[in-house]
Amino acid sequence: MTHTQQNRVFGKQKQEHILILASGDRVRHLTVKPWMAAIAVCFVGVFAIGYLLATSYLVLRDDLIGATMARQARMQHDYEDRIAALRAQVDRVTSRQLLDQQVVEDKVDKLMEQQQALTSRRGKLGQLLDRAESSGLDAKTETPASAYAPETKGKRAELPAAMQAIERQLAGDATPADVTPDNSTLSYVPARETMGDRADRVFSKVTLSLKGIEQRQRDRVSQLTTDATDASAAISNVLTRFQIRVPSETASAKQDEDSAVGGPYVEPESGDDFDNSLAQLDTALTRLETVRNTASSLPFQNPAIGKEITSPFGNRRDPFLGRLALHSGVDFRFAPGEKVRPTAPGKVVTAGWTGGYGNMVEIDHGNGISTRYGHMSEILVKVGDTVGREDTIGLAGSTGRSTGTHLHYEVRQNGRAVDPIYFISAGTKLASYIN
Repeated sequence: MTHTQQNRVFGKQKQEHILILASGDRVRHLTVKPWMAAIAVCFVGVFAIGYLLATSYLVLRDDLIGATMARQARMQHDYEDRIAALRAQVDRVTSRQLLDQQVVEDKVDKLMEQQQALTSRRGKLGQLLDRAESSGLDAKTETPASAYAPETKGKRAELPAAMQAIERQLAGDATPADVTPDNSTLSYVPARETMGDRADRVFSKVTLSLKGIEQRQRDRVSQLTTDATDASAAISNVLTRFQIRVPSETASAKQDEDSAVGGPYVEPESGDDFDNSLAQLDTALTRLETVRNTASSLPFQNPAIGKEITSPFGNRRDPFLGRLALHSGVDFRFAPGEKVRPTAPGKVVTAGWTGGYGNMVEIDHGNGISTRYGHMSEILVKVGDTVGREDTIGLAGSTGRSTGTHLHYEVRQNGRAVDPIYFISAGTKLASYIN
């Protein structure tokens, strides 16, 4: 087969690339395959890309390092700001706690002052209540003085129950407000009830309670003052009706006579309303005690309670002469030997046989008032004795001008006989004040 036919059958054959390497007498050749060329191209491309990347890194390295440092600086500043904010919040919480503690201490001091004031008032008010009770104002049926002031033990006033409640509530939760590390909560922390807030709430309740006690004290003092004034006025009206000088008038006249007093003028001490009301109550009770003692010393009692009156005061037919005569007293039916007691305390000025009175005792009660007790079978006192309402001055009988056993009771004012029934009736009206 010829060369022409071979090319026509198989076509033109592609020439391969041969790399010939000669070194001296030695000659080498290397056939370059397509895949070898592809690997070489790839290697060159990778090297070129690596070179470009390395070059870019070296060129841009300072900018990257600067950006990284700036980012780290920003993060550090953020953390420092966060720490500073947390410290500031801790300082605020600590300061608030110290302030709350100071507020609580101040409020406790104020409550203790109020408690001490109420305790000091208790002594004054207790004495006045006792005086009011002894003056017949029936203070026992009212609220006792212990309800108007905190209880005391020994010489030191204990904390009342309200103060103990304060201590329990304030000591129960002393936890400060939460300190949150989250920056999102630093701008606003939910408000929690602090110790100061709890103290304000508790102290408000205690203060209202103390004010209520104080108001009850004021109301009680005002009521007692009114009652004492009314009672003294009622007694004074009775005394005035019997032409007995009211003690205040006597004291005023005596003060005018005794004018040996003096001294520089000094403004009165300024006291609160409660002290002024206590002073008014003291004045009213003093006035009541004075007129009450005066009334108690006068014969307003009945000498024969439940006894029958056999002969009243006034003109009557004389049982012995049968003609009109003045009966200067009141006769009460008594059993023989029955005890006779005076109608008021006083001093015995007569004790013995006295004409038609028979055995008679006369007692001076002051203020020009005296009483006589006649026809007794036996006298048990002597002249000069001081007797009280419960003392026995004699025994009932029928001595002197008497038709039977009875008691002749007589009241004299400035030496003149007056109807004893007037005094007995007045004593019935004064019974609630002088008994």
